[in-house]
Amino acid sequence: MDYYKNQSSVKEYLKLTEDISGAALIKILAKHLKKEARLLELGSGPGNDWRILSRDYKVIGSDYSEHFLAHLKAQNPQGTFLHLDASTLKVAAGFDAIYSNKVLQHLDAQQLIGSLQRQYAILNPQGIICHSFWHGTGQEDFEGMLVNYQDEESLKEWLEGRFTLLYLERYREFEDGDSILLIARRLE
Repeated sequence: MDYYKNQSSVKEYLKLTEDISGAALIKILAKHLKKEARLLELGSGPGNDWRILSRDYKVIGSDYSEHFLAHLKAQNPQGTFLHLDASTLKVAAGFDAIYSNKVLQHLDAQQLIGSLQRQYAILNPQGIICHSFWHGTGQEDFEGMLVNYQDEESLKEWLEGRFTLLYLERYREFEDGDSILLIARRLE
């Protein structure tokens, strides 16, 4: 993920996403998660979703990019932000939910499996995961940024034995059905 290590790429990304947020996704998550829940956001990036989530939840933000972390801390001095790799999640357990908006798509298949195993381990019993992906199959590399597309069947396979599916629907970000939202609950 060299794209996010480059300060000029991060600045470009911040400009492109100024008016984009996961507000609609968070509204769906709210149907499954109590207010004041302790939530870990993976890939907080520009902080748009972090600010929305922090209205109702005790949010700890995170990012792999030092440039995004500097931006997040400067824009949200009251927030807590961790330097985390979404594939390994070296963080203490105790979260009621883990949320990401188009972040886990940057992991290859093995990394995604590892991430879901760690998510299971750091979630409290009955904890929730909520993740969005670009819908499709295969993967592409965009200037050092991997996009690993997912479809309904592949996501269901990732959940087997660890999570029970609560919500799995395609939605429109730019075109009808180009994205998919997954919400699942940790099995005991």
